[in-house]
Amino acid sequence: MSSKGVLDGLVLTANRVMTGVTLWGAAAGCAWAADPQPYVTQLAGSGQADLDAALKSSSDLLNLQATHAVGPFALAGRVRNDYDRLRSALESYGYYDGTVQISLHRAKEKDSVTVDGMSPALSDWLNSVPAGGKVIAEIKVQKGPLYHLGSVKVIDPKTNMPVALTQAQQQAFGLKTGQDAVAQDVLGSGGNLLDVWREEGHALARVDKPRAYLQPQTHTLDIVYPASAGPVLNIGTIDVDGLKRVHEKFVRRRLTVQEGELYQPSKIEAARQDLSSLGVFSNVGVKDGSTKPVNGTMPLDFTFKEAKRRSVGAEAGYSTDLGARVGATWTHYNILGNAERLKLTALITGLGGSAQQGLGYDVYADFMKPDFYSRNQNLSVRIEALRQLFWSYRQTAFLVNAGITRRIDKHWNVNFGLAAEQENIEQFNVSRDYTIVSAPLGATFDNTGVGNPIEPALHGVRASINATPSVSLGNKGSGTSFFAILNASASTYFDLKHLGISKPGRSIIALRAMIGSIQGASTYDIPPDQRMYAGGSATVRGYRWQGVGPQYGRTRYAIGGTSLDAGTIEYRQRLFKSFGMAGFVDAGQVGSGSMPFTGTLRVGAGGGVRYYTPIGPVRVDVAVPLNRAYRGDKWDLYIGLGETF
Repeated sequence: MSSKGVLDGLVLTANRVMTGVTLWGAAAGCAWAADPQPYVTQLAGSGQADLDAALKSSSDLLNLQATHAVGPFALAGRVRNDYDRLRSALESYGYYDGTVQISLHRAKEKDSVTVDGMSPALSDWLNSVPAGGKVIAEIKVQKGPLYHLGSVKVIDPKTNMPVALTQAQQQAFGLKTGQDAVAQDVLGSGGNLLDVWREEGHALARVDKPRAYLQPQTHTLDIVYPASAGPVLNIGTIDVDGLKRVHEKFVRRRLTVQEGELYQPSKIEAARQDLSSLGVFSNVGVKDGSTKPVNGTMPLDFTFKEAKRRSVGAEAGYSTDLGARVGATWTHYNILGNAERLKLTALITGLGGSAQQGLGYDVYADFMKPDFYSRNQNLSVRIEALRQLFWSYRQTAFLVNAGITRRIDKHWNVNFGLAAEQENIEQFNVSRDYTIVSAPLGATFDNTGVGNPIEPALHGVRASINATPSVSLGNKGSGTSFFAILNASASTYFDLKHLGISKPGRSIIALRAMIGSIQGASTYDIPPDQRMYAGGSATVRGYRWQGVGPQYGRTRYAIGGTSLDAGTIEYRQRLFKSFGMAGFVDAGQVGSGSMPFTGTLRVGAGGGVRYYTPIGPVRVDVAVPLNRAYRGDKWDLYIGLGETF
């Protein structure tokens, strides 16, 4: 931090008065009709790392020597200006009796005359330097004694009487007699006091710039803060402005602050952010609606700028096992005026791929209604038509599902719903129809702090647990069966900065584990698409989709199973600004019994590169099987947007 930013607003009163912002001389910006004078600045260390950083950032001689060449007379002004700048840096760290010495001499001349930076002859001496000659500017500072805080007072400017602070207010204020007189701490304490006052309902609290009285005899600094809390206020009338297609009633129901509640900036800001998260506004602002109390309250003005209601996008992905998938999406973000979202998607799937027998399609419509009958409760409905031509089976299906997701707290969500599926599955030239009705239940936990699923997580845990009771009704060629699909997964992310071997967010260890079981029916009593499979980017890379687990004899046709377990360890390293790399090992198995940890364990390993874009990383991974299954893939390539988990 530069001394200008640290000292801005701190007024020292003794033999001199200074603000820190008036110390920037105009000489550094002067232009003179002379050739630029090349020079090199040498700044001696003070023995205090943070002070040295402030001195370096404060010195124009040091920072402008390579980019802003000036003539001899302007350079002399720059030298003289540096005295005040460097003294300000010393004072910002509590050294108010420090000294600055700047001397100049010609480079590569043993008998060169040394000139003091404050010498009246400095300009003439610089002008006498021969063409092509270089000047060395040496800067040395002496810190002097470290000053400490003397008396610290908070004074009401209207009454000129001391303001009594509660214990919580004093703790937030933070200034105590005897602590180091660091300007940043002194200036920051006023903002801390203002924040705690406003959070306690003092909407009109005011904290002015402090006055500091220098006491050279005792090496102390006396601080006087003009400040007043003002009355405690509640939230008054809430006005909304800028709504065009979003219904005002919906916005007011959504608001997490109400008229009559205690005025608290943190809760008001949380309400603003919550409205922003709806996705229908490009900007949400809030400010006090008055400069004076209105019947013991403070009105609020919320202003909105609505975002575009529609968007069109493309979707694409590729892996050597599932092939390419391409398609388009159309989204309406406010179709009924209450932030309801309708998304239409059409995809062509199965373009090549070792697990595919031909082209398929996936066409669906998603509808989401926020605050369905209750705040923090969303309704989701999907209608989908699907055709998939895997080696294991050929599926044509029509699906409808509806569910409710309810946020319990900041990290927990629960969901429940109903789903129905009518499908035809052809396997070994035998066609069967299935009607499946299910009631999925689940809960998720996420404390990674990442709202965008494409943005990589750097810390925290994601976990989910699901149970799906289902019934497959008897149709042509199939009987009726009851079963329950149980599965759980978790992933965690560890930043190696905690071990002191990496910068924050640059080196991440990511771990993933999953487990599943189907209860109530054996493998062949369950429709093929409801069984458990492994292989591919979602479980074990290096094996094609459905390539891990029981197979039909020595063929590439997967049977599927009734249990699954898998795990991954992945190292992610950020390189430069926009690139990265990853290395991983996956392992997993699928069993024909309902108890996990049975079957043949398959292990895959690989690595990849990342290119980080504003919307998320583009991922390219290559994986190989370490114990390849019969007729399994020798390697697999995966291309997508975002990390695998």
